[in-house]
Amino acid sequence: MSVLTLAASLLIGVFLGVLGGGGSMLTVPILVYLAGQHTQQAIAASLFVVGVTSLAGLTSHARAGRVRWRTGTLFGLAGMAGAYAGGRVAAYIPDTVLLVGFALMMLATAAAMLRGPRKTSKQAHGELPLHRLLLQGLLVGVVTGLLGAGGGFLIVPALALLAGLPMGSAVGTSLLVIAMNSFAGLAGHLSDAHLDWSLTLAVTAAAVLGSLIGGRLAGRIPQRALRTGFGWFVVAMGGFVLGQQIGPVVLAPVPVVVATLLVRRRRAPGTESPPRAVAPASGSSHH
Repeated sequence: MSVLTLAASLLIGVFLGVLGGGGSMLTVPILVYLAGQHTQQAIAASLFVVGVTSLAGLTSHARAGRVRWRTGTLFGLAGMAGAYAGGRVAAYIPDTVLLVGFALMMLATAAAMLRGPRKTSKQAHGELPLHRLLLQGLLVGVVTGLLGAGGGFLIVPALALLAGLPMGSAVGTSLLVIAMNSFAGLAGHLSDAHLDWSLTLAVTAAAVLGSLIGGRLAGRIPQRALRTGFGWFVVAMGGFVLGQQIGPVVLAPVPVVVATLLVRRRRAPGTESPPRAVAPASGSSHH
């Protein structure tokens, strides 16, 4: 195993610890493009790595009170059913289709995160209704099992944008859900994929170390910066994976589309201060 693979594995944990997601989006490309594994094998290994790393990162968030246990447990239980089913179905889908779907989902999620919440959710300080938790958890679980992604890049936006959880709580809670989904998805893959355990355990060890570092940093980063950093990271990884599967030409429109999205967001009514008026200091809270 190369030093580059181990260094990238460390980043898996850092992103999981800080963002509550992103680690799984690094794991599959690392195992495919750096370690030379086949897509199906990389997806199965990714689920193990991300599951263990998420449990390690969860501890620091739990101690800091950033985990909503009821929301996470219900979301995760529904997700486990979907993840197991997705893992079983993945064996019948071509590798290229899986990776292209993986990249497109990443880009769609990045757009939602960079756009930010359109309005304050009525659930901001409560919990999502049971039926919504179960439905969203099931759908995220299917994606987890199919693509080998822990689902943090879907769970964090769902908890932050739809449930109205503070970003810190969404990150901490997502780690619980990611671990549950990952192990259920792994169970669905084990009958068809053979893991290289020496590589898998080495990547896991580096990622766990990174998650402990990331967990300590999470509470010190501003909420808006956390959301924006998450979004741009997903844009970069989604564009890379899509370019590898379809061709570099598809990379060109990605930054243009995202930049257009951000400009439209900033120019939307009520988002700019009139040039002839002095905006009060509290006015920035609407952004």
